[in-house]
Amino acid sequence: MPRLKALFDVAYGHSLELNRLTRTRPAQGIAFVSRRMGNNGISAWVVDVEGVPPAPAGELTCALSGNGVLTTHLQEQPFYTAFHVARLSALEPMTKPQLLFYAMCIKANRYRYSYGRQANRSLRDLDLPPLNLIPDYVEQANIERFAGRSAPSVSEVAAPLDTAAWRSFYLSTLFNIRKGKRLTKADMTVGQVPFVGAIEKNNGVRQYISAKPRHGGGVITVNYNGSVAEAFYQPQAFFASDDVNVLEPKFDMNALVALFVCAIIRQEKYRFNYGRKWNLERMRESSIRLPATAESEPDWDFMRRYMATLPFSKEAITSNAAAFSPLPDSSVDAE
Repeated sequence: MPRLKALFDVAYGHSLELNRLTRTRPAQGIAFVSRRMGNNGISAWVVDVEGVPPAPAGELTCALSGNGVLTTHLQEQPFYTAFHVARLSALEPMTKPQLLFYAMCIKANRYRYSYGRQANRSLRDLDLPPLNLIPDYVEQANIERFAGRSAPSVSEVAAPLDTAAWRSFYLSTLFNIRKGKRLTKADMTVGQVPFVGAIEKNNGVRQYISAKPRHGGGVITVNYNGSVAEAFYQPQAFFASDDVNVLEPKFDMNALVALFVCAIIRQEKYRFNYGRKWNLERMRESSIRLPATAESEPDWDFMRRYMATLPFSKEAITSNAAAFSPLPDSSVDAE
């Protein structure tokens, strides 16, 4: 197999420091790519730096060190990079599916590296498949199926968040808080009901089971164990494990407001850990800070309007509305 250097020109990135750059709104400036594993490696959007031309769209970025070493992304807009990020430019024309395939192949070598073993010197010598051996399914994949889904629901620009004016509200005044129920593996036969566990990904859905759902859609789930304080909006009726608390709103909550509240709840992570769970009793006594009206009530309308200006908000409204499924009163456990 050819070495990476036979397929790509490898250059070191800009080595810029984010705290010395001027930030701007998402997608309104230049993407700043770091060693971050998620969000396509983009940590922020920044104002153009005088005298420093951005790297062109169409290159791969690869983390050379850190926890995300060898995490590789295709950048589809001009970008700057942080320290220890390599730029990979194809030596001959490649399609978008081919570039994404090679990004996956490079990332598959992550197991060879760690904090103590960086990829600065060895990246160029990684073995990769030649272009003529890329599987047919790569070009056949519909990679544009999510095109346009990052659009906001409205075009207006949101006002900056003034958290100093926010007020504290007890979770128990905003929500009825219920604990999930233990379910053994023997009872988890494959079905179509989302099973929400104490995980940090996939909206908390660990698998799909055939058990009867215990909670209706339109609520928030918060892990009290495992990945403590991970919060997710659940649009569908579901079954929650006993490591999860379910927050049923006492107000009219739509998907955008719920996602705003989830982001605030996640900010409470630092208060809890394996030795200090966010159990039902603690959660009922906990408070969060939210935007407030002049009458000192939660400003749900502001939260909705703010979220509607953010990327993907249009998709959040559409997809969650399509997925929403309440639970008949007769299906809710009395406990």
